[in-house]
Amino acid sequence: MKTLMAPWRMEHVEGKADKISGCLFEPPGSAPFDRKRLMLMRSSKTVVLLNRFPYTNGHLLVAPIEHVASITSMNQESLCALMEMVSAATRILQEQLRPDGFNIGCNLGEVAGAGIADHLHFHIVPRWDGDHNFMTVLAEVRSVPEHLLTTFDKLLPRFQALLSPTTVEKPTND
Repeated sequence: MKTLMAPWRMEHVEGKADKISGCLFEPPGSAPFDRKRLMLMRSSKTVVLLNRFPYTNGHLLVAPIEHVASITSMNQESLCALMEMVSAATRILQEQLRPDGFNIGCNLGEVAGAGIADHLHFHIVPRWDGDHNFMTVLAEVRSVPEHLLTTFDKLLPRFQALLSPTTVEKPTND
């Protein structure tokens, strides 16, 4: 018998996890990253978080700093910044984790499945050939092979580079 372990969930299960005050996508302070909050990057227009309850390792949440519920409520500049960050985050995941594909999307409204319906956010979910098997279908179990903080530490340097004024990355067409 094999054992699945998800040690980061124990604080949540025991009710000892820090309660988030305010909006998850509006972390307090001005730091560009925060390991405790799994915030990989905060720019003037966007925030990138590692999902605390991921479908797979590397599951990211990308949101505008502005508290809006829908893409139709955003101005052109903010919308472009958000989509550029979705692209950059996808590129970083591709380079660092080497998935075979991605699911990228957002759920607008509670009825559409948005867990946090009042703050627009995109999910970027890396996918690997064979990453989910019968366990997800039969037992509603997900196996995430890498600890959240290990994934955070792996991705953080690339997101820090996005904030560096000397680093100007141009999107690639891959």
